[in-house]
Amino acid sequence: MTNWIWTVSNLMSRFNAELDQIKQKVAEKLGTEDPISILPYYGYGTSKWLRLKGRVLQDQGIKRREEDAPLWQNVRNMYRRFESDEVPHARLRVTYGDLQQEVTTNQEGFFEVEISLASSLKGNVKQSPLNRDRSSQDVADPDASNPHWETIHLELLEPTPTQPQPYCQPVCADGGVFIVTDRARFGVISDIDDTIVPTAATNLIKMIRLAYLGNEHTRSAFPGIPAFYQALQAGHDEDEGNPIFYLSSSAWNMYDLFSKFIALNDLPAGPILLCDAELSLANLVSFEHETHKIEQMTPLFERFPHLPWILIGDTGQKDAEIYSQMVHRYPGRILAIYLHDVTPDQSDRQRELEAIAKTVRQAGSEWVLFSDTVTAATHAAKQGWILPSTLSNVSSPSSQER
Repeated sequence: MTNWIWTVSNLMSRFNAELDQIKQKVAEKLGTEDPISILPYYGYGTSKWLRLKGRVLQDQGIKRREEDAPLWQNVRNMYRRFESDEVPHARLRVTYGDLQQEVTTNQEGFFEVEISLASSLKGNVKQSPLNRDRSSQDVADPDASNPHWETIHLELLEPTPTQPQPYCQPVCADGGVFIVTDRARFGVISDIDDTIVPTAATNLIKMIRLAYLGNEHTRSAFPGIPAFYQALQAGHDEDEGNPIFYLSSSAWNMYDLFSKFIALNDLPAGPILLCDAELSLANLVSFEHETHKIEQMTPLFERFPHLPWILIGDTGQKDAEIYSQMVHRYPGRILAIYLHDVTPDQSDRQRELEAIAKTVRQAGSEWVLFSDTVTAATHAAKQGWILPSTLSNVSSPSSQER
């Protein structure tokens, strides 16, 4: 990358950091600070450890919108997502049962915590107490009827809330953690854009309109995808609890949108892995989807060494190349690659895919291109990964799949 891009990017980053400090000091003096909130992202773990990531922000003021919300309201919400004021160096108390520890946010307001459990979780994982209506929250909670979730409680210790007494209340949040038990036969890693939801990622103008100028109600999953993913999570034995991780190159600022979309479309709740990159000129020029996605997938392969994986993506960008790299990096660990074929008329791309498919199959992994979800689900049923009886749900989507 040319030196001038790095120079401009660094100057912009420094300017933004100094501007944030000035805004914070002015707000403190005037007593106009926005309330602080903790935004936990879905975590994951086992009977021996729990991992949770999140962010501490000043309230973004993002309002839920209906499907027919005017464009300006959707644009305002999107602006607020990316204009968010992070709270660096915030100190949090993390509580799980009798276990407590503290964690501090980084310069961008992010925190990550891992809790080692002194004694393994016994038997079935307890039901999550996150029992609020999933469709009505700023960030949707996992379904309380799902027995594979545990809860981590978070409380802000510093900075202390600035609201006057008696209105000052502790800033707290509960984070859901999906527990991968010994019953899980495989894990699923799924791309989001053009894999579970149409975004026209190969058409920049259309992608911007679909992804950034709408809301969670204006985007619908591809027909059959929710039922297929529910079947994959349940597995052939119906209660395997196979974990599903959602992967995107979008920024963490989009997390609430993805979370609510997953809930509204009846997809299984699961960890959503997004991009940490700061929105800067240098990052926009140098960002590589391949690097980001491999960096997100690699820890999952390492933390669950016994678990084989099913990878789901699309043919529009580089999912085929990325997943092929993982096949060769982790021999014998990938059961199948499913790719939604969004480029059937691009002959050059189809030839590239055929060459990649050959190497993947030679390595012992299944390779399936599909234009409709039934094709992928039928293949999974033949492999014994889902129950054949679930195919009727995939071919006849429920009314919730709009």
